[in-house]
Amino acid sequence: MKRTQSNKLYEEAKQLFPGGVNSPVRAFRSVKGSPIFMERGENAHIWDEDGNKYIDYCCSWGPLILGHRHPTVMAKINEVLAKGTTFGTPTKYGIDLGELIISNNRFIDKIRFVSSGTEAVMSAIRLARGFTKRDKIIKFDGCYHGHVDHLLVKAGSGLATFGTSSSAGVPEAFAEKTLVLPLNNPEKLSEVLEKEGDEIACIIIEPIPANNGLLLQDKSFLECLRLKCYKYGILLIFDEVISGFRVGFEGAAGYYNIKPDIITYGKIIGGGMPVGAFGASNEIMSHVAPDGPVYQAGTLSANPVAMAAGYGQLSELAKDSFYDILEEKTTYLVDKINTHCIKNNYQVKLFNVASIFWIAFTEAKKVQAANEIDGEKMSYFALLHEFLLENGVYLGPSGYEVGFVSAAHTQEDLDNTAEAFCAGFDKIFS
Repeated sequence: MKRTQSNKLYEEAKQLFPGGVNSPVRAFRSVKGSPIFMERGENAHIWDEDGNKYIDYCCSWGPLILGHRHPTVMAKINEVLAKGTTFGTPTKYGIDLGELIISNNRFIDKIRFVSSGTEAVMSAIRLARGFTKRDKIIKFDGCYHGHVDHLLVKAGSGLATFGTSSSAGVPEAFAEKTLVLPLNNPEKLSEVLEKEGDEIACIIIEPIPANNGLLLQDKSFLECLRLKCYKYGILLIFDEVISGFRVGFEGAAGYYNIKPDIITYGKIIGGGMPVGAFGASNEIMSHVAPDGPVYQAGTLSANPVAMAAGYGQLSELAKDSFYDILEEKTTYLVDKINTHCIKNNYQVKLFNVASIFWIAFTEAKKVQAANEIDGEKMSYFALLHEFLLENGVYLGPSGYEVGFVSAAHTQEDLDNTAEAFCAGFDKIFS
């Protein structure tokens, strides 16, 4: 495939943006070649600036669960665009989306819309601290919660100490308020809470960790978190920026039937527009300004165009059997590829939950922690990524990122994808 225009645009972009991109992973540093500049999308396909066509499994990193340019979403966007783009006032579109979400979600009473998943998490942490009047928080090694200062923290020695900054520009004083624990380890959790429990405002976790591989946790561990939070008066935050509306309309909370205290959303909630949200009980949300002392605001929060797009998308997701059909598609794709790999004794496996999948170069039956990922084998992913691009399949350009199946993927798309994957593994392992 020719990439003349993409390469030309990348050279121009490097003069304007750090690394030539506006989000780091887009720079293709983990795979071969330079970034591909996309020009348009339709259903499950995208076309780059050179006219090359791909079956898309990045789906804009998850939001496009209906595929590109779904007619319901586009109709809602166009309806509002005809009237204006933003007013800085309340609109009925925010009410429509809020009512649709809350009426179909057992776990939240009120919601606050923001403009990104990172902003939702930042606000949720502030709310937890304001509600509990405590400062320290617990996060888990292998979970990512956006570029929030006190969450850009890596594990300290032994994975049970206060964390250290994992980005320049994050004061160590911020990191010192964050404890980093290993995933799926209730013993270590109990040990830390016995010492620090009465100082912890919240425990935040991706209930389905999907930012550093797909690290599926035992339900018993999530239930343990819930019980420990009750015991110590700690708020449990589920970061559902990825899993929210992806594994079911109620997200991972509904999937596991576990009630967190605060839930954060992003990606799918905006129908392809920049939207995030956090929600909780009436009691907790009463602490958010203007009702309470925890301040949060945003110029474009609940932007009418974004609210309309979100409503259009979520109204489709609320239909009967939507998630069952989507999971069947994903299982079909993953099983077909895994069967080929098992038959040929390749050391690779695709893991999946609902419509999320991840490629792991491992013989393990499951991978549940970041330190179980063999970083040296990411070179295999770079080879696979290059092969798939040449064969018209687009994945996010990092082996640590997950892939997504959308409702727009057809049987032909899935079969062509499986064929490309199998041929790619044949080449890599030959």
